[in-house]
Amino acid sequence: MRQGALIGPIIVAIGLVIAAIAFAVVGALLETADGSAELRLSRNEAELATQRGDIESLRAELRDAQIAIERLAEDLAMQASQAPFVAPAPVPSVTIATPELAGDEEVEDHGGTDQMTEVMRLAKARFNMGITQPGNRVMLEVLGPPRDNYSTECQSVTQPRLKSLLETRQIGPIRVTMVKPALDSLGRILAELQQSEPDIYNALGTAGAMCARLIRGSRTAVSNHSWGTAIDLKLEGQLDGFADGGTQFGLLLLAELFNKEGWFWGATYSREDSMHFEVGVETMRKWQAEGQI
Repeated sequence: MRQGALIGPIIVAIGLVIAAIAFAVVGALLETADGSAELRLSRNEAELATQRGDIESLRAELRDAQIAIERLAEDLAMQASQAPFVAPAPVPSVTIATPELAGDEEVEDHGGTDQMTEVMRLAKARFNMGITQPGNRVMLEVLGPPRDNYSTECQSVTQPRLKSLLETRQIGPIRVTMVKPALDSLGRILAELQQSEPDIYNALGTAGAMCARLIRGSRTAVSNHSWGTAIDLKLEGQLDGFADGGTQFGLLLLAELFNKEGWFWGATYSREDSMHFEVGVETMRKWQAEGQI
């Protein structure tokens, strides 16, 4: 009877020992599993961070590519918007250096340099130094879209903020509509022109400034005239020939004054457009920082 009485407690003791061993084994397994999961999670987080960095790099490259494509599209549209240039009959010419074009740059003189509309060979490297041509991306960022839709014809500005910045003003011999800081800048340019070159000042005319439209020949690129930050000029009622490799002598002198005020001159386009002047990116940013636009 005593032996039978001992069997029960022995079985219970054995059960407790087995339960303790099982508990220890399960605990060890769980700890191992948790460690593996944490390691995998840490590795996944590291890989995710690397992938995010790669994505940001690709996005930056994409933005740079889009900017390059935008500029190329604008340039192609500008080229397509003009009729091919027909060269005039050759005339005797000599190459001379002028005081205004100092250094080792030269211009071609077609019969004399005293006429402001005489066509000179342009030394592109002398102009637009440190001035960046503003593309649509910059213009939209600084001033927003002038309107919701465009055509190749001039239309009015519908954006309220841009409309509030526009003003029509008589500046010397020309009357133009542009954004106010551009008009102020143009006033300084023409005041200096009046002092230094009164003949050119008196002969100055405009072929257009404010004009919300597409660049002719493009379905997407918007002309900088649409923001009232560009102007086309003529001398003695004559427009400079587009993409003919030459520039009216008077526009060469004007370009120096415009560059001094931070305007970009269209003569240095791949196909020159010497009558065109537009506010450069650096000047736009300066006006933006000052709260003028």
